[in-house]
This record gives sequence, structure tokens and C-alpha cells, in this order.
Amino acid sequence: MNLHALMRGLRDSNAFAHKRDIQPMIAGLAGLDSGALPLGDDSAALRDGDGHLLIAIEGFINEFVAAEPAFAGYCGVMVNVSDIYAMGGRPLAVVDALWSDGSEHADAILGGLREAAAKYRVPVVGGHSNVRTDRPQLAVAILGRARALLTSFDANPGDSLITVYDPRGRYRPVADNWDASSEAPAERLRGDLEILPMLAEQGLCRAAKDISMAGVVGTTLMLLEASGVGAVLDLDALPRPAGVPLERWLRTFPSYGFVLSVAPAHRAAVLRAFHERNLAAAEVGTVTASGRFELSLNGKRGLFWDLRRQPFIGSTPRSQSLCAIHQGG
Repeated sequence: MNLHALMRGLRDSNAFAHKRDIQPMIAGLAGLDSGALPLGDDSAALRDGDGHLLIAIEGFINEFVAAEPAFAGYCGVMVNVSDIYAMGGRPLAVVDALWSDGSEHADAILGGLREAAAKYRVPVVGGHSNVRTDRPQLAVAILGRARALLTSFDANPGDSLITVYDPRGRYRPVADNWDASSEAPAERLRGDLEILPMLAEQGLCRAAKDISMAGVVGTTLMLLEASGVGAVLDLDALPRPAGVPLERWLRTFPSYGFVLSVAPAHRAAVLRAFHERNLAAAEVGTVTASGRFELSLNGKRGLFWDLRRQPFIGSTPRSQSLCAIHQGG
């Protein structure tokens, strides 16, 4: 496989285009109070007592909602729950905004929401509905709480990059969605997610991010941008399902998947926590101070993205955000 062709395909993909679309949104909100963190993390964080309230929202592509309405409803809970756990938190409740062209799509979407809410033990406590629109659409928001916060803004040069996913799944019939949730035991799912707040509360993980539609490479790039760092990522070291081509895996949106930045002293403990629950986790690279994101494959190495020259979603490292606030205030 040609490394440069692989990198070009990722950069030109629709998933990366969707992520770059975030950039003007962040710019348009510049200067507003974003809570305890700059914009660009998996959820917003508001200081509350001895911890943080977490607020996140997910909207779904219309074609996906139309093609798999029940699974879209299920994902409304599942992906929001993952965002909260990626921040070191635990979910409290969700609300949804649902539009549809009649009750048939709405019933399927709500059925998926109910199923996931029961499996993850996260109540759906309200929302908004309209069944007189021209197409099904869905957005779901979540509230959570973290005692100790994991962010995208705290990766340090010298950290180990670790990726993790659940191999006990399969691809959905539509798109590159790796579903290791809908047929899994509820108790196992909740226990696997509980690793993240445990790592946060024990101080074993420095930074974390939920793997999203841009796959493991795009998610890593977002984490690096938020932290103001670079990295070298070894594609040969990425854990992936047997028989799945690397090119497809790099496009995959897993139901359980995280990128972590971990101090070398804690690397073994973090890997052990995932391996003990039969999750696929591996050290796949090293964080650098360069601002350059490089990929390696089959002994060859190439520059994938230079964050010093080209932003990705436009998130600003925490130190720069604080500097801008002080200068402006």
C-alpha cells in the first residue's frame, strides 16, 4: 500500500471535509465564554463543585437517519455517552430533537433511542419533535459529570499515543460503522466505558478523545491541534479487526474507540486496564513538540499534516486561549 496515496485519500475524504467545516464555526464563536475549556473538545465542561458538568450534542447526517432510523436513534445515545466518557465523565441524561416525514420514521428512531437508553442506563428526559417535515433528522444532547477531567488539550511531548477499540463487533450494512454495541451485553458495555473515568481519577491518562467519523487519524489530528503538539503515528501498529484492510479501518467510525495520550510511566497500567476487559489496545506512536503530524507505514514515513501552517478544525491550545482572554480583557 502506498503511504502517500493513503494520506491523500484521507485528506480528501468527506469525513475530513465535515471536520474542516467546524473551523468557521469555532471562529464565529471566538471571544465567547466557553466554560472551563476552549472550544473543540468532545464536550463542554462547566466547573461545578469539586468537578465539572459536561454538555455535548450530536447531530446526524440526513442520509444515515433515513437509511438506518432505528440505529440512528440508538447512536443518538451511544455516541453521546462515548463523548462523556472520553472526558473522564459519566452520563446523567439525554434530550433529543427529532424531525420526520410522518410517524413511521419517528417510531423507528425513538425505538432505537429507548433501546440504547436502557442499555447504557441513561434516561431520555425530554426533547423536541416535529413529524410534519420533508425528511427524518435527529440531534441528541447529553448532560454528564466528571470528578476528574480528561481533555483534548493536555497531551505533552514524549507521551505515548495509545488507541483502543472493541474487536467484538461487525460492520453495519451502511457506511463504515463498526458496531460493537447493539448486540453486546449491557453490563459489559458499561464496564468497558468505566475504564475512562477510572484512568482520569487515578491520574493515569493525560489526554483523551473519542474516535469519530474522521477515524483514528482524524481524531488524533484533532487532539494534537487542541494540545498544540505533533506526533508520529505508526499505522502498522494500529490494532484492527482481522481481515479488515487498513484503508477501510482508517475510515471507520467504531462504536467504542479512543485515542489516549499517556505519560510513559503509566503506559503499561493503561494498556493492562483495557486488555483485562478483552479490548484491543496498543501503543501506536509518540507525541512530539513539532506541530507536525507524521504517519509511518512499512518502514516509510510521511508528513500528513503540519498544524503550524494549516489548522484542521481550528481549536486553540488552552495556553493560547488563556493568553487571548487576558489580552482582550
